[in-house]
Amino acid sequence: MRTVPMTASLVIATLMAVTKEARTALGGKGEVAITRFPFKVGRESRVAKGSPDTVLRELRLGVAPQVNDVYLIEPPDAGLLHISREHFSIELVGEEFFALDRGSACGTIVAGIRLGGNLQGGRTRLRHGDQIKVGTEESPYIFQFELMFSKVDRQMR
Repeated sequence: MRTVPMTASLVIATLMAVTKEARTALGGKGEVAITRFPFKVGRESRVAKGSPDTVLRELRLGVAPQVNDVYLIEPPDAGLLHISREHFSIELVGEEFFALDRGSACGTIVAGIRLGGNLQGGRTRLRHGDQIKVGTEESPYIFQFELMFSKVDRQMR
């Protein structure tokens, strides 16, 4: 039996925080890996202000079902809410990625294209580098969709 090298391409998708508000919404992280599909994003419904500089989240206390893979924190003093509890998702269909507004109140803007709002929903193709604005045009919650490609060598017998 001989060994035949096979090379496969591995795609790693991430959601990168573009603004400081987006970073705060991710709990201080600059990015989050997209580990499964559909990848669901929404607002954490329980937030409490611990101090002027700290926002604490209570991830549903293990009581309510998890409806999102990532819970964004929107501080209580932020004024208008931009993020819905079930806001948007990222889907993988074949080799293409799509952003889907999940019927949010304020909508989702992907690469300048408005999806949803007023509980309507909507879907568009996602490309590497596309910016995703969660909420209205005035929303400070801006993320960037990133794809990284790496080669994986496997030995096949």
